[in-house]
Amino acid sequence: MKSHARIVVIGGGVGGCSALYHLTREGETDVVLVERDELTSGTTWHSAAQVTQFGAIQVMVGLKKHSVDLYHELAADPDFPINYHITGGVRLAHTQDHVDGYKHFIGMARTMGVEFEFIDAEETVRRHPLIEPDGLAGSLWDPRDGDIDPSQLTQAFARHARKAGAEVYRFNPVEAISQTASGEWVVHTKNGDITCEIFVNACGYRVNEVGAMYGVEHPVMSMEHQYFLTESIPLLAERLKADGWRVPIIRDPGDDFYARQERDGLLVGIYEQDCRTWGLDGIDPDFTMALCPNDMDRLLDNMEAVFARCPALAEVGISRMINGPITYTADGLPLVGKIPGVENAYCIIGLRAGIGEGGGHGKILAETIVHGEAEWDAWALDPRRFTSHAGVAYTTVKAIEDYQNEFRFHMPHEHRPAGRPAKTNALYPVLKAAGAHFGPIAGWERALYFTPNEPDFEDRPSFRHTTWFDAVGREVARVRNNVGVMDISGFSRFEVSGPGAASFLDRLITGRLPAPGRIGLGYFCNDKGHVVSEATISRLAEDRFLLLSAALAEAHDLDWLTQHAPPSGVTITNLTGSHQSLAIAGPNARAVLSKVTRNDMSNAAFPWLHVRPIRIGYCEALALRVGFTGETAWEIHAPAEFLLSTYEHIMDAGAEFDIGHFGAYANESMRLEKCYRHWKADLITERSPLEAGLERFVRLDKPDFIGREALLQQRDAGLETRFVPLVVECADAPAHQGDPIYHEDHLIGSVCSGGYGHSVAKNIALAYVPTALSEPETLLHVSIIGERYPARVVSEPIFDHNNERPRM
Repeated sequence: MKSHARIVVIGGGVGGCSALYHLTREGETDVVLVERDELTSGTTWHSAAQVTQFGAIQVMVGLKKHSVDLYHELAADPDFPINYHITGGVRLAHTQDHVDGYKHFIGMARTMGVEFEFIDAEETVRRHPLIEPDGLAGSLWDPRDGDIDPSQLTQAFARHARKAGAEVYRFNPVEAISQTASGEWVVHTKNGDITCEIFVNACGYRVNEVGAMYGVEHPVMSMEHQYFLTESIPLLAERLKADGWRVPIIRDPGDDFYARQERDGLLVGIYEQDCRTWGLDGIDPDFTMALCPNDMDRLLDNMEAVFARCPALAEVGISRMINGPITYTADGLPLVGKIPGVENAYCIIGLRAGIGEGGGHGKILAETIVHGEAEWDAWALDPRRFTSHAGVAYTTVKAIEDYQNEFRFHMPHEHRPAGRPAKTNALYPVLKAAGAHFGPIAGWERALYFTPNEPDFEDRPSFRHTTWFDAVGREVARVRNNVGVMDISGFSRFEVSGPGAASFLDRLITGRLPAPGRIGLGYFCNDKGHVVSEATISRLAEDRFLLLSAALAEAHDLDWLTQHAPPSGVTITNLTGSHQSLAIAGPNARAVLSKVTRNDMSNAAFPWLHVRPIRIGYCEALALRVGFTGETAWEIHAPAEFLLSTYEHIMDAGAEFDIGHFGAYANESMRLEKCYRHWKADLITERSPLEAGLERFVRLDKPDFIGREALLQQRDAGLETRFVPLVVECADAPAHQGDPIYHEDHLIGSVCSGGYGHSVAKNIALAYVPTALSEPETLLHVSIIGERYPARVVSEPIFDHNNERPRM
C-alpha cells in the first residue's frame, strides 16, 4: 500500500469509485481508494439501480445525461459487459399541476441536450400495457430510461481507474484522519497511514463516522426503503421470450411507487408515509452486505392503490423483499464538492439515487478538484449551501418529508413545512401577526408577501400566476409610490479589517474598492474569469470593510475569503448571526427616517451609495444608501438585540405616511424591472462579468486581480454571449429558470430569472443569448409550460431607464 498519494478517496461504493474513475480521466493518476470491506458492500449492492435523465434543474439533467452516455460506453466493453436495459420510462401525471410541471421540465431538459415527450393517457397505456389509466392526465416519457447492474457498474469504474494508474485497497477501514503542521492530511487505516494533499469522503451511510474524524457533522442521514420482486407475469414472460421487449419503468407521484421489469416479473418499490429512519443511534460495525428486517405491514396502506394502477400485481405472488438503507440530505440533493471550513477536503455523499446519477456526480467532483469548477455551475450540489442549522436532527425531519414526497416535484415557490422555523429573529411573530407568509432562505424565515385581514387566504404554488399575484402587486405599488419596510435579516455579512484588508480585497474583486464612507459592488472571479460571488462592499474606514452577500452564500463566501487571505494583516469576522437588517424604500423613505433620527438624511448630506452611522431610538445603526428595489432606499444594519425597537421606531414614524410592509416577492419583481443580477441565477460560474454586462465593475487596467488574464483574453477574442432582459408576451405564467429560448427554430439559450414586473405591467425574463441576437428589439421566443411566446430584447433597466429614482 502506498504511504503517499495526492488524493485519497474513502469509500468504495458507486460514488467513491466514480470519483476515482473521473479523477483519472482528468489526468490525476496519483490517487487511491480505501474501502473498509468489499466494493459495493454498503448501499450500492442492493440498489434498485434505475437510470433516468429526468431532473428538476439543469445541472441534474446534465449530470444524469452524462451518466447515461457513460454507462452506454462502459456497458459496450466486450470483455466486461454490464447488464444495462434501456426500456424507456413514464412519470405519471394525475393533475394539471403535474402536466404543467412536466411540460416545463421537457423544455428545460432540451436546453441540456435531452429530449423528453409528454404523452396522453391512451399512449401511456399503449407503451406500458400493465398500467390502468383511470384518473391519469398523461405522462412524461423518457426514451433513455432504464436499469443497470449496480455492482458491475461500480466494478467497471474501479477497473478503468486501476488501468489509468489508480490503486484500490479493500478490507482496509479508515480509523482516523489527522492534519500535519504543513497542511497535509494523514489517513490512518488498518493497514497503515497514507499522507495526501486532498481527501474525499465517499462513505455512504457511514459518512458521519468519518466526518467526526475531521470535526464535521454532514447533513446526511439514512432512511429504510423497501422494494419487492414478483413472480413471473405471463405477458412479460411471453414478450421477453419472443423479442426481448421489456416494459418501461413507472414512477407514480400519485400512488407513491415505482416499478421496473426484473427478468419476467416486476421490481416494485414503495415510498410509504409510515417511513422509518435508520442508523441514527449508530451503525453496527459488521453491517456490511446486509439488509434491514422486512416490514411489509408498513406498505399495506399503499398496496391497494398500487394494485389498482397495475392490476397484474394482484395476480402474482412476491418472490423476495429487500429492505435497505439509502442516504438523504437536508434538501434531497447530494453533497458533491468542497467541505466547508476544512482545507483540501471534499465529499461525494447523500447520493439517494447514486446509481442513476453516480457518473455525473463523479464528473462534477473530479472537475471541481482538478479545475476549481465543473462544466456546469454545481451550486445546487455544493456542500456549502447549508449553514449551521442543517445538522442531522434537521436533516432527519427534512428527509422524512422528502421520502414521503419522493416523486412529487417541488412547485415554484413551494416551501414545505418540515424543519421550520429553524432560524428566526425578533420580528418573526410581529410580521406573522401582520399577515406575512414566510419561506426559508438558508434556514432563516423570510417574509415573502403579506395578506393582512385575509384569514382564509390560501397559498397555492403553481407554474402559472397564482393566488399571491395581486398581493405582491399592491406591495410593489406601495414602494414605488410611497414607502415600505422589509426585513432583510439573514444576508451574509463579514467584516474584513486590518492593515492588509484593502490590498487583500483589491486583489479579490474585479473593480475598484470604494473610498471611505462609500459603497460599491464587488465581483469575485476565479482564475478562469468566471463569477464565483458578488458582494456589496461598504468601506467603513481605510482598513475596515463590511461585505454583504446572498443569504445562501455564507459558508461559500467565508471559504473563499479564508482561502485567499494572507497569513497575517487581515481579520475576517462573520457577523451574519449577530446583526440584523431592515430595508426602507420608496419616495417617502427619507421623510420617515428623518423623523426617527437627528442625523441629516438629505440627499446632499447622505447621497446614494454612501454609508453612515446613524442613531435610531436606542440604537446606533449603520445606514447604507442602497437597495434592490431601484428606489430611494436605505438598509439599516444593527446588532440583533436592537432589531425590534428599531423597527417599531420606524413604523411609528411612518404611520402618518401609511407605511406598510413588502416582502421578498415584491423585491424580486422590482429587481427584475431594474435588471439587477441575482447570484446563482444570473451570476454563475459558467459566465464572466463581461458576459453578464457588468463591464463597469471590471477594471482591466488594475495590475492584478484573480481572473484578470482570462478576462483580458475574453475581451480581446470578443464575447460570444451577452446578458439581456426580455419582455415576454405571455399573460398566464411567468418564465421560469431553465425555460428554453429560440430564435426562429433554433434553440439559443435559456432563462436565468423570470417573473412579472408589476410597475411596468410586463412579463420579464433575464437570459444569456448569442451576441448577434442581443440588440434591443430582436425578436425571440420563450417556451413557457410547453408553449412558445414572442419575447423581445429590451435595453436595461426596464423601469426608470436613466436610474434617477435611487439618486433622489
